[in-house]
Amino acid sequence: MFSSIPSPNSGSFDLGPLTLRGYGLMIALGVLAAVWLAAKRFTDRSLSSDHAVGIAMWGVPAGIIGARIYHVITDWGRFTGNWGDAIKIWKGGLGILGGVIFGYLAVVIYCRRANLDLRTAMDVGAPAIPLAQMIGRWGNWFNQELFGRPSDLPWALEIDPENRPAQYIEQATFHPTFLYESLWNLIVVLALIKIDRMRVLSKGMLFVVYFALYSIGRIWVEALRIDEATDIAGLRINVWVFSVLLLLSLGILLKFERRGSGALKSAEKEQITNRISPKDGDVDEELPDQAN
Repeated sequence: MFSSIPSPNSGSFDLGPLTLRGYGLMIALGVLAAVWLAAKRFTDRSLSSDHAVGIAMWGVPAGIIGARIYHVITDWGRFTGNWGDAIKIWKGGLGILGGVIFGYLAVVIYCRRANLDLRTAMDVGAPAIPLAQMIGRWGNWFNQELFGRPSDLPWALEIDPENRPAQYIEQATFHPTFLYESLWNLIVVLALIKIDRMRVLSKGMLFVVYFALYSIGRIWVEALRIDEATDIAGLRINVWVFSVLLLLSLGILLKFERRGSGALKSAEKEQITNRISPKDGDVDEELPDQAN
């Protein structure tokens, strides 16, 4: 049994003359895991696994830029008067939603250049994204950041005094929201793979399901976090953003899947009708035999 989760003493590793920052290392490992899963899923669809690498080469740089831009926009108060810190990604601060949006735009360009169906790429990449997030979130553990309210649960996270908010300076352990989100992302990965195997969604809709599932977990995590953030009407801005995203995702699924279900039922009815009532040509061909 353990009473709390310790935090790393340092956010970096020294390998001889080389220094690796834990935050960047976990992001890199997350990208590698996502490429591996995407390559496997492309192969399962009888497509070249090279698309996974190609998408990563376009999507990852765009995603990192978008994630940083989103973080700076939503937490502009932290950078006012000191905008030079906006480029210090190694200190943490990547907004997932911005990364997904910019990454998606880059993937659109790649698909057009590679003559790859965009909706297929979206279905392939849907579970790969939360896999990368699941691993990348551990970078916050190395930086001792983005933790939740004080807690004395057995899995509470130890935070050094210099990294605690001033109002919680006397508290030693907090909710490990990085761990909560990491575990939720694992659930999302497994759920998306399961749903995909069931073949119940239209092409491209698995990506929308990812947005819906991720938003649910993110809203809960945001409600626990105590790090500085922009508030709107007393709620963190990301609570509003992911609430809107959840509603939009559910609306898109309801609209397009209902339409797809209706089209499928119409096709099935037409097939049944054709079997019961043969075409005129088929009847005419049988008439001479009946006459004989």
